[in-house]
Amino acid sequence: MEDDHADPDRAGQLHHLELYASDLEASLPFWDWLLDELGYEPKTEWEGGRSWINGPTYVVLVQADESDQSFDRRAAGVNHVAFHAASREQVDDLTRQVRDREEASLLYEERHPFAGGYYALYCEDPEGIKVEVVGPED
Repeated sequence: MEDDHADPDRAGQLHHLELYASDLEASLPFWDWLLDELGYEPKTEWEGGRSWINGPTYVVLVQADESDQSFDRRAAGVNHVAFHAASREQVDDLTRQVRDREEASLLYEERHPFAGGYYALYCEDPEGIKVEVVGPED
């Protein structure tokens, strides 16, 4: 197993993110695609979950226990996840791809790509988790 301990030189930076999906099979294609596009590589796969790694940071997607609660990003808790993009061209390319994906939806189309005041892709995964991919300044 890979070393999952903290790196003191990266104190304060994100170590990992764990997301729970009500339907893992429906969410996997989106996250597998997006994280691959952002330079993540498969880390671990098991029944009920998968993880991807990029440098010292990894993302985990796990099948949630059955529950009658649905995700609401406007309720208390996490509102969205944002990733750095390599370029504005990458933001534009990912946006085109999201428009063609059935399991994802583009947000704020009328204000794209400056919906949040900066250049980014804004979309939702199959669970309704808002995802941003933020482009650098010109």
